[in-house]
Amino acid sequence: MTKRTLVVCYSLSNGNTRRIARQVAEALSVDFEEIETLQPYSGSYDAIVDQGQQEVNSGYRPKLKPQTYDPRDYDVVVLATPTWWYTMAPAVASYCQEHGWKGRSLVLVQTHGGWPGHTLEDLADACKGAAVIGELQVQFDSEGGDHLVSDPSLVEEWIAHLKQQIQ
Repeated sequence: MTKRTLVVCYSLSNGNTRRIARQVAEALSVDFEEIETLQPYSGSYDAIVDQGQQEVNSGYRPKLKPQTYDPRDYDVVVLATPTWWYTMAPAVASYCQEHGWKGRSLVLVQTHGGWPGHTLEDLADACKGAAVIGELQVQFDSEGGDHLVSDPSLVEEWIAHLKQQIQ
């Protein structure tokens, strides 16, 4: 029996995290949802990076737009975040706080520009009660561009393994 699975992501800039999350959702043929902040980020890439650093350092949690899917309705949640100053994006931290994770199986996906930091550990800590059953780190270029540095075949192999695991 296939476990009911939801892929959720937050993405900004070139949509790198969205790209990987959609690839996972399409390969698994499961529901997909994107986390969106009520107040969108604006300005240059550098300005957003500076704002992101301030938000991470202060523990800021932005308000989110309502979601279509509730992770409590799923057996497995694939949660994808870009790395913001060595941790998850503040929008993902908000999402984690808004939902109960007890009894969920959680798959953590992180995109980064070469400095993964402690993102996966922080995600696991933010989703207390969930059992982490898989992790993936995907590297893109370090300038906020959309050039995939990680080997695409390794991402595909990881997705194939995940598909077997949740069936």
